[in-house]
Amino acid sequence: MRLLYFAWVRTKVGKGSEELDPPATVEDVAGLLAWLKQQSPRHADALADLARLRVAVNQDYVTFDHPVKPGDEIAIFPPVTGG
Repeated sequence: MRLLYFAWVRTKVGKGSEELDPPATVEDVAGLLAWLKQQSPRHADALADLARLRVAVNQDYVTFDHPVKPGDEIAIFPPVTGG
C-alpha cells in the first residue's frame, strides 16, 4: 500500500510518501488511520485530529468507512481551500 502525505501532514510525518503493509485486520480508512497512529509519534501527531483530514483512495475522495486493500494508493491531506 502506498501512502502519500501532503501539506502540513507531510511536515508532521516527516516524509511525503511511504510503502507499508498493514495487517489484514485493517479493512477501511478509519482502521488504516488508527493503525498508522501507532507506527510512530510523528504519525500519531499528524493524525491526531481526523476532523482536520481528508483522504483519497486511488485518487478518489472517500469517507473513513471506505474499504482499503493491498496495492491501494492512499493520500492523506488537510481540506483544500480555494481563493
